[in-house]
Amino acid sequence: MTQLHPDRLFPVEPKLRKLARTLYDEVRDLPIISPHGHTDPRWFAENKAFANPSELFVTPDHYVFRMLHSQGIALEDLGVPRVDGGAVEQDPRKIWRLFADNYHLFRATPSRIWIDHALQEVFGVTQRLSATTADEIYDQIDDCLAQETYRPRALFERFNIEALSTTDSAIDDLRWHRMIRESGWSGRVVTAYRPDAVIDPEFEGFADNVATMGELAGEDTTTWAGYLAAHRNRRAFFKEFGATSTDHGHPTARTEDLPQEAAAALFDKALRRACTREEADAFRGHMLTEMARMSLDDGLVLQIHPGSYRNHSGPIMERFGRDKGYDIPTRTDYVHALRPLLNAVGQHPRVTIIVFTLDETAFARELAPLAGVYPALKLGPPWWFHDSAEGMRRFRETVTETAGFYNTVGFNDDTRAFCSIPARHDVARRVDCSFLATLVETGRLDRDEANEVAHDLSYGLAKTAYKL
Repeated sequence: MTQLHPDRLFPVEPKLRKLARTLYDEVRDLPIISPHGHTDPRWFAENKAFANPSELFVTPDHYVFRMLHSQGIALEDLGVPRVDGGAVEQDPRKIWRLFADNYHLFRATPSRIWIDHALQEVFGVTQRLSATTADEIYDQIDDCLAQETYRPRALFERFNIEALSTTDSAIDDLRWHRMIRESGWSGRVVTAYRPDAVIDPEFEGFADNVATMGELAGEDTTTWAGYLAAHRNRRAFFKEFGATSTDHGHPTARTEDLPQEAAAALFDKALRRACTREEADAFRGHMLTEMARMSLDDGLVLQIHPGSYRNHSGPIMERFGRDKGYDIPTRTDYVHALRPLLNAVGQHPRVTIIVFTLDETAFARELAPLAGVYPALKLGPPWWFHDSAEGMRRFRETVTETAGFYNTVGFNDDTRAFCSIPARHDVARRVDCSFLATLVETGRLDRDEANEVAHDLSYGLAKTAYKL
């Protein structure tokens, strides 16, 4: 018995399904380019065995515990650590049983596809996860995790990952990346520069974070000039460990191109914790433009991930900290928000700006037309809440007519769940091949062109856009 239908996500109509399957068969085994994500570089540095099935599938995955929590299950019962060190469930088997008993909650969700794929393709599980099968499947996975072939580096190679980028804070010392490099292992794990903690005046500990960056960079970050110099220094340091991109997770897509005197004044207010909410947003917006200008010099690709209302629940934030499932999509304006940035660097061929959105209404109305004309601008794939077969299909249908395929950047998995990486890329390849099959059968794309586009969407575009 298997849980995965071989023709899953392909069209129902027989002729379309056959063509989609044929296109997919030609790209299914291409190497994976994972240019943006949140896996832990420590896994690959230390190459230790994953502790148990719950720590691999449940406790760190906000996609999983968000759904369980929505049905009233306490995060403590899922082993999610508390900020205050308070008591949480420590028994991984008990956590797994709770997960399995509620696995029906994931029916028809992307998580169900990803988890079923990992269970079957990675661990050889042939039964559906349930209360009845929970212990048997736990034991099967646990036995696998004890084997050398299930260590992080071995799985990396088994997944056929050509390159994987982690996302690390601007004030990270990159010790784990250094360990990877010094180990002599051939797997390509690079970093990406995430400066939110030292760019966002509303980020907890902003002034202290800026001071730490100054110490790491050897610059006086109490001055505007020293602050910018510290960013340049840290970006260069990240490049030493393979970075090809920066990443910015801001509440809005707002950009500004302020006079240097005005920017310096805002920076001074930010250090004194005296910024209003409007001033903090203006400073974030200006720093996106400063980051883009730095990209003219160092070549780092700039990613913008806006439009998430972070930590919507105050009590959960206080008890568990960031990234606990309470980030909610908001409306995002791009036409007005990006204009200062694009006026500054949008015509430069040396700059690549990749934009994402959680507001799907913006794709056809704003993002596709913007990417369809500005040389520097590219569209990232469906992100987060829209990382689904349906979301990917909607993306292709809404942006292709205006932006084409080549103003997009293929697929990135953007995940903390390591074993879901091949599953997510498999979904993307199936959906894209289904879309291409429809174009061929409706006379809008020649068969040989479909082969080429399928290869580009699965591999080439991400490799090129992210310079990997």
